[in-house]
Amino acid sequence: MSTPTVHRLSDTVCAAGQLDPAAMAWAAANGFKSVINNRPDFEHGPDQPTNASIEAAAQAAGLQYVFLPVAGGYQSPEEIAQFAELLESLPKPILAFCRSGARVGKLFQAASALKG
Repeated sequence: MSTPTVHRLSDTVCAAGQLDPAAMAWAAANGFKSVINNRPDFEHGPDQPTNASIEAAAQAAGLQYVFLPVAGGYQSPEEIAQFAELLESLPKPILAFCRSGARVGKLFQAASALKG
């Protein structure tokens, strides 16, 4: 596993592109307490790590883990509200990921707008 490229969205939330199971130990070692996976399984084909494999590694590393798959081109109001709730309720800091990190950034901006 190479070291993930992480972008800080706030003091408690960071975004990354696709993470693999090995990245969960890295996330825990770097102080993250929670991981949100916003990438649907097999979005890019069968070589993409599955939610189940990443979740197992996250749990083994002592992380809270949530699977909230959303489409790249559209995030519904319900998905945005769910993401906002996760940002409020999960232990921080939070590392959220998707294919490139852009979807997480859009979700974060929309969720932040909900809070006003």
